[in-house]
Amino acid sequence: MDNTLIMVLISILGGFVLALVLGKFLIPALRALKAGQSIREVGPKWHNGKAGTPTMGGLMFIAASALCIVTGWIGMKSGDYKHLLVLALAVMFGLIGFYDDFIKVKKHRNLGLTGFQKLLLQILAAAIFLLAMHFTGNLKYDLYIPFVKEPVAHVPVVLYLAVAVFAIVGCVNAVNLTDGIDGLASGVTSPVMLFFTIVSMSLKQSGLATFPAALLGGLCGFLCYNFYPAKIFMGDTGSLFLGGAVVGMAFALDMPLVLLLVGMIYIIETLSDILQVGYFKLTHGKRIFKMAPIHHHFEMCGWSEKKIWVVFVSVTLVMCVIAYLGVRIWF
Repeated sequence: MDNTLIMVLISILGGFVLALVLGKFLIPALRALKAGQSIREVGPKWHNGKAGTPTMGGLMFIAASALCIVTGWIGMKSGDYKHLLVLALAVMFGLIGFYDDFIKVKKHRNLGLTGFQKLLLQILAAAIFLLAMHFTGNLKYDLYIPFVKEPVAHVPVVLYLAVAVFAIVGCVNAVNLTDGIDGLASGVTSPVMLFFTIVSMSLKQSGLATFPAALLGGLCGFLCYNFYPAKIFMGDTGSLFLGGAVVGMAFALDMPLVLLLVGMIYIIETLSDILQVGYFKLTHGKRIFKMAPIHHHFEMCGWSEKKIWVVFVSVTLVMCVIAYLGVRIWF
């Protein structure tokens, strides 16, 4: 069996087992600390029963994937360390989310950091990542478009970096919006991590493949606790980490535009929220959806959380297959 495939399979299995084991200790620990989720007053009324469910569960798959990556890196000889830069980006966003969750738990409210504080910290994290990628020679300024063989060459550096910061912050917050019902963000992100694992292996970037593989395993382990009815929520700690992981992998593989395909659910969630708010203000109180983001609209239409999970994850799986067909032209 190919060494890369063995390493990837070990990473998936290691992430899964570690997350399962960590969950056995983390959930009771968070309960003891009274780290319960506060429910938004404007959310669906039936979500009130979820109040008090432990949050910051993202620590489960963060620790699991990080342990797999670090131990794998110690014995790795490929010299490809891009996965550590992606991990660093995800961890920076995870720390922002952790601080936000900590404020919510400590003050027993649903609001943590202000919007401006979050934005400033997220821009800083994105800038640090892009500069690190640039100075290590891992950031390319050619723009690859899915299904098109030749890239748009030599995009001006300043323009590329400015758009890249916007894309990183936007993607991270889109993933955060998707984390609205049990298991949704972890379920949707799992096929995305599988996609990045397969593409990394196809491009013979064995080191880079270990990160999405380990995170895929960690997410599957986390879903054992987070699927409906959830015993624990990932919190902003987890959702911001996942956003950083998704967008970091896209830039590490030099294919940020692939996010338009694999991240279709994230985009739909974000657009539904933007359209709802914009239409509400323009019409002085009218709404397009019964509730936004759109997963809440489907809840209000009578869809169960399980049905929403299956449909959204299925859409992501299909989009990941389409994305793979679009990028294999570059292999």
